[in-house]
Amino acid sequence: MINEPLPGIAAPDSEIEAVFAHLMGIDQDGARMANAIRRTFDMLLDGQHTGRFRWEQLHKTEKTHCGTLIEINLQREFDFADGAVLDYSINGIEVDCKYSQKLADWMIPPEATDRILLGLWANDKAAQWSAGLVRASEEHLNAGANRDAKRTLSRQGRRAIRWLFRDAPLQENVLLRIPDKDIDAIFRSTSGQQRVNELFRRAQGRPISRTVVATVAMQEDYMKRVRGNGGARSTLRSEGIVIFGQYKNHVQAAVTLGLPAPGPGESVSVRFARRCTHHGVAPYLELDGEQWVVAGDDDPAELAPLLPNIGPL
Repeated sequence: MINEPLPGIAAPDSEIEAVFAHLMGIDQDGARMANAIRRTFDMLLDGQHTGRFRWEQLHKTEKTHCGTLIEINLQREFDFADGAVLDYSINGIEVDCKYSQKLADWMIPPEATDRILLGLWANDKAAQWSAGLVRASEEHLNAGANRDAKRTLSRQGRRAIRWLFRDAPLQENVLLRIPDKDIDAIFRSTSGQQRVNELFRRAQGRPISRTVVATVAMQEDYMKRVRGNGGARSTLRSEGIVIFGQYKNHVQAAVTLGLPAPGPGESVSVRFARRCTHHGVAPYLELDGEQWVVAGDDDPAELAPLLPNIGPL
């Protein structure tokens, strides 16, 4: 018996399904694709040398090149073969890569008509991204074109998108998550070390990436500003602040306290207090023979315990 599509329901597109299966097979949770997008944003902002961390701070030409950089970084990440006509050849199928700041608002060139698109969208402020596949067939395209003869997806075309990932989480840029008054306080100092110290004071309980540290420090040896021996770890210890990093025991400690687990290249700061009766059933750690909890606003500042570095991730 031949399986025919029900009336009004399009038959599956075998090439889209083949590309979909290939991409999901090599990036099941989307982490690699998300990393390529994150890397693109960070490359464009170049925070270490410019101090920029917002999309709005980019020049018009830089924004224009975002899609091209995403295309390049995806090809580097997955080692896609070049297409004969379009950007990639995936499983022997021609695929054009498109990115837009608005979801599914991709500009489709004439040579991609009737071909498969890998369309992406991301928003750094929302910390979300999406990626989907669609065939740029006539019934999926709007009639109008711009002066370069590029067209956009119609309503029907948007409905036809085979989503790989929809509104998936993008690694956060913590500088887009904290109040403006804290941003002002962080960048007020002319000292890179003082700016990093202020970052870890004011962004407690949040994962802070190496890129954010580089943006705040604006120095070549930016990670030195986080460590002990004169870095934020030693300076902030007198205020009770501990900085968890990419060590197995740090990750375990953060999870025990109900904090975000720092991933590779990430740090999480938190202020400690000695455990007292008023802390109730709050989770705690035992360090230096004492029990420590995440400090509340009413807990006084005290010298934080030393957290050993055991088992790098």
